[in-house]
Amino acid sequence: MTASRVVTRLEPSLLTRLENARANTDALFALLPPNSFYERPIPARHRLIFYLGHLEAFDRNLLSPALELGLEDSPFDKLFAFGIDPVGGGLPKDQPRDWPEIAQVERYNRQVRARLDERLRDPSVTRALTASPEIGTLLHVAIEHRLMHAETLAYLLHNLALEKKLSKAGPAIDARPAPDAKMVTIPSGIATLGQPRHSLAFGWDNEFGMQRVLVPSFSISAFPVTNAEYLKFVQAGGYQTGKYWRTEDWDWVRKEKLEHPLFWKRASASPAEDAKTKWEYRGMFATIPLPPSWPVYVSYAEASAFAKWAGRKLPTEEQWQRAAYGTPEGRERAYPWGDEPAEFWRGNFNQDRWDPTGVDTHPEGASGFGIYDLLGNGWEWTSTTFGPLPEFEPFEFYRGYSADFFDGKHYVMKGGSARTDACMLRRSYRNWFQPHYPYIYSSFRCTEE
Repeated sequence: MTASRVVTRLEPSLLTRLENARANTDALFALLPPNSFYERPIPARHRLIFYLGHLEAFDRNLLSPALELGLEDSPFDKLFAFGIDPVGGGLPKDQPRDWPEIAQVERYNRQVRARLDERLRDPSVTRALTASPEIGTLLHVAIEHRLMHAETLAYLLHNLALEKKLSKAGPAIDARPAPDAKMVTIPSGIATLGQPRHSLAFGWDNEFGMQRVLVPSFSISAFPVTNAEYLKFVQAGGYQTGKYWRTEDWDWVRKEKLEHPLFWKRASASPAEDAKTKWEYRGMFATIPLPPSWPVYVSYAEASAFAKWAGRKLPTEEQWQRAAYGTPEGRERAYPWGDEPAEFWRGNFNQDRWDPTGVDTHPEGASGFGIYDLLGNGWEWTSTTFGPLPEFEPFEFYRGYSADFFDGKHYVMKGGSARTDACMLRRSYRNWFQPHYPYIYSSFRCTEE
């Protein structure tokens, strides 16, 4: 770990944030009846029981060396250590009987938490940590890792059948029309990516190595593409026309027999006439008529096909950053709306809702150029492949966190979804996924040059 990325003290607020993050994930697991823990809602991912043990195993493996937890080694430390990235290879073939009982995993979790909390609150440990300040960084990693998995758990549960999770109130029917799709011209100017290497603020390794880029003038959608806009692509035969898709994407569409976004469902019995088909949205806890004004959730492959059909492109990371944080007067903001922290009236984020809202619901969150819905309501695809910023250095304690995905197969995503914690709405944060993964809360907007 480089000294420039060290958080220099054990902040009491970090302990509170850790407790809050645990409460967040505990609440998600509480939505599952016992039998559902052994379900696999997404074929390429683990069964849900894995995630019950993974969060504590990660904390234990990450923090044990620095805190000298003194726990006996457990087979669960390794069993629950790593997730699955859904790129290439076959699908997992494990069976429910291959996993421990829920009570065993919960007992392991209690032991890890109790010992970790005991050490973090020991005054002698706190004093000793003054000479080992990297513990602050490690705790930030543990907290944000858990909050990332809270979002992962949300979309996993979203893809779980309604009868296999404990019901909560579903989304209200929202028939409001989508706002007019319009483009906004962004003048040439600077976009800043990443954080300075010597910043004391926390960030993941891929966020460091600040880069200032001159972005030529371009135009970008004022709003993310809505369900109403995307419906025109579906009705125009977009899923039956190979010319809109890259070769590898078209092969995927045909192999999976895709005809519409994953979060959509046909309300009418026959798909013969898409122009007359009634569509529904599959919410977390209920299915409702497709809301026209909500952002469409699609994979990168689907987003790029729509953009080509529309005669446009997906924004680069630099263009998205410029539109989101730049201003007509030339300075850059901490958030699209200014330097004030992220509050609920600025956007749909921080786990306030299970489902999207209309793309024009939060005008107070607009950028200096009048671009709406940039933070929350759905991650936004860019056309930039995920890679290192200048002077990238991997975390010494987690060397593969980013570097394992610098493979040209993942694309940068910006913004955040309804289930993204406010701490990850910082300007430098970068998310990434591969192009044929339709399960996440991912939206997009288009550009013209």
